This record gives sequence, C-alpha cells and structure tokens, in this order.
Amino acid sequence: MLETVRKAFRVEDVRKRLLYTFMMLVVVRLGSQLPTPGVNPAYIQNFFANQTGDAFNFFDAFTGGSFTQMSVFALSITPYITSSIIMQLLTIAIPKLEEMQKEGADGRKKIAAMTRYVTVGLALFESTAMAVGFGRQGLLVEFNFVNAAIVVCTLTAGSAFLMWIGERITEKGVGNGISIVLLINIVSRIPDDFVKLYTQFIQGKTPAKGLLAAVIILAVLLVVVVFVIILQGGERRIMVQYSQKVKGRKTYGGQSTHIPLKVNTAGVIPVIFSSSLMQLPIVVASFMNKGNGTSIGSHILRGLNSNNWCDPENIVYSIGLLFYIALTIFFAYFYTSITFNPLEIANNMKKNGGFIPGIRPGRPTVDYLTKILNYIIFIGACGLVIVQVIPFFFNGVFGANVSFGGTSLIIIVGVVLETIKQIESQMLVRNYTGFLNNKGSAVKGGGFLGY
Repeated sequence: MLETVRKAFRVEDVRKRLLYTFMMLVVVRLGSQLPTPGVNPAYIQNFFANQTGDAFNFFDAFTGGSFTQMSVFALSITPYITSSIIMQLLTIAIPKLEEMQKEGADGRKKIAAMTRYVTVGLALFESTAMAVGFGRQGLLVEFNFVNAAIVVCTLTAGSAFLMWIGERITEKGVGNGISIVLLINIVSRIPDDFVKLYTQFIQGKTPAKGLLAAVIILAVLLVVVVFVIILQGGERRIMVQYSQKVKGRKTYGGQSTHIPLKVNTAGVIPVIFSSSLMQLPIVVASFMNKGNGTSIGSHILRGLNSNNWCDPENIVYSIGLLFYIALTIFFAYFYTSITFNPLEIANNMKKNGGFIPGIRPGRPTVDYLTKILNYIIFIGACGLVIVQVIPFFFNGVFGANVSFGGTSLIIIVGVVLETIKQIESQMLVRNYTGFLNNKGSAVKGGGFLGY
C-alpha cells in the first residue's frame, strides 16, 4: 500500500488528485471543530456522559465526534447514506425508477439528483427533531424560534456541504468521496480509543502485565483486520463459456470468463440496518427519560443495548445478541436479493450465447446461481457476525468499550482497499495514455509504467 502511494506521488495527475483529496479532508476536520451557534456545549456533553448505552456511540463514530460536540457537521453524511439506501430500495419497488436506472448515464444523474433532495429533506427533519427535542431540555442557550431556526439551518447546511465535498472528491480526487469522508471521521476517533485502552489496561500495571495487555490488544486488532481483509476480498468465481459465431472469415465469441460473486455480497449494509433497528428504541427511550426502571420494557431495552451483551453478571441480556445476529443474517439475504438478480444475469448470458459449463441455459441456470448465492450469503453473514461479536465479547467481559467496532473496521478496510485499487487503476490508465501518445510514462526518473 505504501509503495502504491509513493509511486502515485511521482505521477503529476495522480499527485494533484491526492493533494486535492487531502485538502478537502482538512476542511472536513476543521468544520468538525466549529461549534453550532446558539448551542450550549456543556449540556450535550453532560447528556452523553450520563448515557449508559451505546445508542449514540455508533452515530458519534460515523460523525467523527462532531455529534457529541454539536459542531456544524454534527449530522455528517449520515443523511446521505440513509438517502442512498432509501433510493436503492425504491429503485427496486418503483418501476419508473428502475427504468430510469437502466437509461444509462442520464438516468443515473436523475437518480443522483433525487438522492440529493432526499438528503436535504432528511437532514432538515433530523436537525429539526434535535433542535426541538434537545432544545426544550437545555441544548439551546435560549429556546426560541430564532435560535432553533439557526440550529436547523446550520446543521442542514453542514450536511449538504459535506455531501458536496464528497462529490467533489469523487470528481477531482481519488476514490469514492462519500466513503472517504466517512473513513476520515471514523479514523479520527481511533486515537481517543487507544488512549482509553491504555488508561484501562496498561496504565498503572506492572511492566509485565502492561506489556502482556498491549500484546493481546494488538494481536486481537491484527487478527480482526486480517479477517476483514479476507472477508472483503473473498469471492466465488463461476465460470462462463460463450459459444463461437462465424461471420464470413471472422470468428466471434468462444471466450471463457467468470461471474465474480463476493463472499460479503451485501457489504456493511446488514450491520448498519440491524444496528439501527436495535438502537432506535433506545434512542427514543433516552429522549423520553425512560428505560432505567424495573419494568419489562426497561429489561427489554437493556437486552437491546450491546453494552449489556456477553456480561457474565447479566447473561440473560445476551439474548439481544442472538436477536441481533438473526437480524444481520436476515438483512444480508434481503439486501442481496434486491441488488443481485439471478434471473436477469441468466437472461443476459442466454442472449449473448453464454452458459455455465454443465448447466443448461434458462431456468436451470437461475436455480444454480440462486443456490450458490444462498451459500455465499450465509458464509458472508457469518463472517460479519464474527467481526461484530468480537468487540461485544471484549466489551462485555473486560469492559473495553471503543468506537472502532466491527462495523467501523469493515468500513475502514473496505474503503482503503477500494481507494488503493482506484489509485492503481488511475496510474495504469495514465501510463497507458502516455505510452500511446508517445510521451513516456509521465514519471520523472521512472522506467516503463512507472517502475
């Protein structure tokens, strides 16, 4: 990875893109430190300090700490992520949107514009709920219409501005801009998490115990990261053979290719969906100051709280973990079913004269792809569950509550790997362009293709 970045800086065009991306990320982190006008920072800090659950930790990790500080980027790009998921689901449910998506670049531009409008609408709704809900309890220095309107406009504009930055990074920088903004927010919380781990497990211990704790922490992180890399990169390749066609003296087709089916077909979406559903009742109860009693509802809320899972003293609350695992597996199948259509793939193969060796075209191909896909989805979902359960186990048994849980690690690894691939592809295209134009490799002091 470091070698790829080093070579990328030797290519002028790629170097400019990297520097542009870096400057945009600096703007993101500076905006995360700007306070929202009219907000009482002491209230929001005391509110989160008194929270026993992790309902807001997940959201705070995605916003890079902006939410707990109530900065102008407090909502971050979470409205855009929600909007994108909603539009993907609507594209499957509404035939008009499905036709628009199949129109090509023009159709995708229209859907992207709709996604932006939905993003602004969601940001407006969320900021209004925060300004009114928290404002009545002391979030605003003085609760009135003017101060509430200022907070709503500031938070909505901040979310829209981050969406604009993400799009600019995609256009003029490297990688997917929205994913990179999300990545920098998550990574910005990691130093604080390491400080917590050091204070809790290393500070004040004997040198032998401190060294052992440090080795165990680093070993667990390394194992989880390697496992996530394997999970993200694993795929099942289904061989496809295309029949030969002879027209005059020319022969077409007759090639062999494959259909790559990723092991983690749904990515991190199942984890986000299941986590959001599990945390929604806890968030609502927090706003209403409920959930701390002895009623059945309070016990249910404690079971939904991941801080109570894998706790040897309250093992009954780990039933919520089983429910969480079931939700993750369900959403893995659900999301894959709406984004991957075996019938459409089988029909396209049949139209182009392709077939899977040993499988007849048509319905048998659909059944074969569906069967293989079901196996792969289950394996990928189990991998996601393992990555998620490891932080819950160490949190419940040892109290190691950090923000870089399984979801964050999957996002970090996935975005980094995808960005490195895009950097390599841009370098390759740049070098091929220089070679075809007879201008060299555009790398000062480098050889052919920049090596």
